[in-house]
Amino acid sequence: MLNRRNFLIGGAAVFLARPASAAPISIPFDSSWRSLTFRRLAETTYRPQGNGLGILARESSSVFYRSLPAQAQTLTQAAWAWSVERSVPPTDLSRKGGDDRNIALYFVFMDADAADRVSPDTSLTRLMGNRAARILIYAWGGAHRQGATIPSPYLRGRGSTVVLRSAGTGAHLERVDLFADHARVFGARPERVVGVAVSSDSDDTGSLVEARLSDLVLS
Repeated sequence: MLNRRNFLIGGAAVFLARPASAAPISIPFDSSWRSLTFRRLAETTYRPQGNGLGILARESSSVFYRSLPAQAQTLTQAAWAWSVERSVPPTDLSRKGGDDRNIALYFVFMDADAADRVSPDTSLTRLMGNRAARILIYAWGGAHRQGATIPSPYLRGRGSTVVLRSAGTGAHLERVDLFADHARVFGARPERVVGVAVSSDSDDTGSLVEARLSDLVLS
């Protein structure tokens, strides 16, 4: 368990174009995933269910994460389904301590040399502690327009949030071009995507999130 601010001040990542023949890889919610909790904060509940993840955030915040297998690290796109039954209110995602969101999906990038040193046991704090790291955060939440890109107030230029959905309920399918978004946000071609994480955060607004994430695929 650690202080959330210290965790978020870490960073990680970069990315290579995938071969045209690379097959899509499904990322199941299995025993490869681990939880990261924060001092003095209640833990969000994550319930793995095969290809799906149930999420319950009751005035809480924590992160569910895993490193990615080598064969997935050069894939350039991601797709998933998500739904929200109960939502946090709109918040300012650029503000420390007031940036609750229903779901945030993090992709952690590194250069090839650093990626070769990542193992299934590598912690998220270690991944995000690399100064060369870059992190894209796709969020459902906030009071921002769809498509807004917001520098993370915690990551000191090494991470940005892309708002896919503003705060509210519903169900959607998403597809993102990780390669293009990394180049647009950070101004450089990525090399590898080495980790993925999910968070749901409702402690600042004292609210409740009921949500689900499923069918996460890299291609």
